[in-house]
Amino acid sequence: SQAQAAQAQAPASSGHTLFARNAKVGASMVTDATAVTATEKLGKESAKQMLDKSKAFIFDCDGVIWRGDKLIEGIPETIEGLRAAGKKLIFVTNNSTKSRAGYLKKFQTLGLDISAEEIYSSSYAAAAYLKSKNFPTDGSKKVYVVGEVGIMEELTLAGIPHFGGPEDADAQIKLGKGVKMEHDADVSAVIVGFDREINYYKIQYATLCIRENESCEFIATNRDAVTHLTDAQEWAGNGSMVGAIAGSAAREPTTVGKPSTFMLDDIADQFQIDKSEICMVGDRLDTDIMFGQNGGLRTMLVLSGVTREETLLSEENTIHPDLYTSKLADILPALDEINST
Repeated sequence: SQAQAAQAQAPASSGHTLFARNAKVGASMVTDATAVTATEKLGKESAKQMLDKSKAFIFDCDGVIWRGDKLIEGIPETIEGLRAAGKKLIFVTNNSTKSRAGYLKKFQTLGLDISAEEIYSSSYAAAAYLKSKNFPTDGSKKVYVVGEVGIMEELTLAGIPHFGGPEDADAQIKLGKGVKMEHDADVSAVIVGFDREINYYKIQYATLCIRENESCEFIATNRDAVTHLTDAQEWAGNGSMVGAIAGSAAREPTTVGKPSTFMLDDIADQFQIDKSEICMVGDRLDTDIMFGQNGGLRTMLVLSGVTREETLLSEENTIHPDLYTSKLADILPALDEINST
């Protein structure tokens, strides 16, 4: 049955709401909307409790740290305050168009002092997943990429042979009687990431590798329905590219980005953090918050990105973060108090 989250609250006389981990409640047990406690709006006391219980924070980037090419209000001060409080910070993104090095440049351009080791993109997750599977680096097997330069750069850094991606941007198929498209039988993995130059050639090549090459892995960096290429509207996300290939290959992929658990498991292992001590902060319910809940993390939704308060609080919504607030910098008063003691 579909899961819903419930939160424990202290009696009203206590003056504040206890910060509690989400508890899963079967939908069959929920008889009406009041059976699920509403998500708590961040206050100073709940912010202090969240900061006290969380040794590390995982942040989504777009909608939490920046919107497009502009920093969201109060981000530099908040990052500085969290570092002063001794918190570990990890910045994650489902956007696979850049590598960690590419994202580091964006952070630096925006004036943020972040290290490459603190960045975890879905392009890096795809390479990390193949490394975890001991994908050979001797050239005996290859990866075909539907995606952009971020995936290619991470595979190069991992020493994994690959081709496709931007180099197939202008590739075409000339159909005629008896035409057959050849493909490399040594391709043992296909990675599909966001690709603004996707075409029929790439879809067909990926499909052939997945369907005809023995034990070929089908990997999606993410299945986001929409993305934000401009601030004027939502644009078709990687879910559209993955969906096209999943449909023609008649197979579902392994997803390595949010909300899958692979990314979180790898982060916890790399940074040597217990998941019970992590708080996930994001602007999307179906990726960021679900990602945190799937891994047993504390979760906080910010309304500075795609999710509106009315969507969060609607009866139709079944994904309930522990806390929500307008923007990340709302934790600053609690942070300042903690850092001043």
